[in-house]
Amino acid sequence: MPIPTPEPGLVISYSYLWHRKHQAGRDEGQKDSPSVTVLTVERTASDTTLVVVLPITHSEPTDLASAVEIPAALKRHLGLDHERSWIVVAEGNEFDWPGYDIRKIGRSDRYDYGFLPPRFFRQVIAAFAAWHRAHKAMLTSRQ
Repeated sequence: MPIPTPEPGLVISYSYLWHRKHQAGRDEGQKDSPSVTVLTVERTASDTTLVVVLPITHSEPTDLASAVEIPAALKRHLGLDHERSWIVVAEGNEFDWPGYDIRKIGRSDRYDYGFLPPRFFRQVIAAFAAWHRAHKAMLTSRQ
């Protein structure tokens, strides 16, 4: 299956680089995990698409405003594991699509898990915007 077209709400398999790891000098993510595409910007001058993704983690946030918990039914729908998970809105990665950190899911030929439902995606975007207004979300460039 080919790499999908980037669209907001698409959950991809991605080697996410955490901001704290980037600050410590790393330039590669340590493992592949689901990440949510929240923004795509077509740049016609360079014929590229800038994408911003937010990580999905099993680690419960210490600040509840920094993440949105994914409902169990949605995790099942996307084919994710059964552990509790959160979409972190306090940080993200930005890169030109498709980038070198998009990964196939396990042994499949797919790069994506599907889309978040629009209503839940709006909740994620609202939390991301609120966090950014209050704290400035940290975006790590993966260019």
